[in-house]
Amino acid sequence: MRGVAHRRAAVTLALLLAVPGPARAYLKFSSPTLRGELVTLQWDTTRPVRYFVTNRGVPGVSASEFQAAVARAFDTWEAVPTAAIRFQFAGFTNAEPFEDDGQSVVGFQNQPELERVLGATGFVIDALTGEIVESDIFLNSAFDWSTAGTGQPGRFDVQSTALHESGHFLGLGHSALGETEVRGGGGRRVLASGAVMFPISFGPGAIADRELQPDDIAGVSDLYPEAGFRDRTGAVRGRVTRSGRPVFGAHVVAFNPATRALIGGFSINTNGEFQIAGLTPGPHVIRVEPLDDADVDSFFSDEGAVDVDFQVTYFDRLFVAPRGGVGERFVVEVRPK
Repeated sequence: MRGVAHRRAAVTLALLLAVPGPARAYLKFSSPTLRGELVTLQWDTTRPVRYFVTNRGVPGVSASEFQAAVARAFDTWEAVPTAAIRFQFAGFTNAEPFEDDGQSVVGFQNQPELERVLGATGFVIDALTGEIVESDIFLNSAFDWSTAGTGQPGRFDVQSTALHESGHFLGLGHSALGETEVRGGGGRRVLASGAVMFPISFGPGAIADRELQPDDIAGVSDLYPEAGFRDRTGAVRGRVTRSGRPVFGAHVVAFNPATRALIGGFSINTNGEFQIAGLTPGPHVIRVEPLDDADVDSFFSDEGAVDVDFQVTYFDRLFVAPRGGVGERFVVEVRPK
């Protein structure tokens, strides 16, 4: 789910934002199976993922313009060379998003009561395997929209929001790579974003989120790796502790000084462990910070378990990501605020 610049909300329909082990690059959507296992939600990549688009537009955006913008969003994810995922536009439909009809549908819906939600994504999954069998996306027509090439003042960009929501469609959660400031009247304003999957929109007229950033690319590549991806990249793993006790929900960022790429992950289990994959081999600066630039419930369903009461901390030496492997485990000890 993506919200306007002054607010953030939870991501999907009653799904857990967690993984059954250390996080790699991203939070991924997971759900318990009927066997009681927690599995990561994924599409079957042996065939293209088919989606339909509703056959109606909104003022300023025709149905064909909407479909073209949505197609560009899906094509952007498919074009990532290190990810193995394909999409296929299956045609226009009268069906609505969020109908349990076996069709993945993308369309506008008027939801004025969701006054701070630009769009949302939901799933139907195989309860035994966790395989995604249907996923729907709606964009909220209570807002004004545009598909103009350079954006349009006062209107939100369809392609940017569709790119974010189609990341959820793939099974990706939110990235915490962004910087905001609190508005005087409440909510937050985005100052900078390091990922399309950051949960808060830049606002009307902006088109910066039409292009994936390194964190987005690492996320989709880790979820749907192309052959050889893990042989060519490295990973970092470790623990976050405070006074020797594990910290749950810390945001951990690996910064590559050579490429300027930022790739983030989270300490996501009861041991405070994290793992970030998809790193370019070589030295990285490791930063650990609390989740304080967006609402915690944008990332975790159990927000009360997330620890945000600590200071930003840097690991005291450069971490060198090995090619085709995971580096030596280390501990970052953070201090209370």
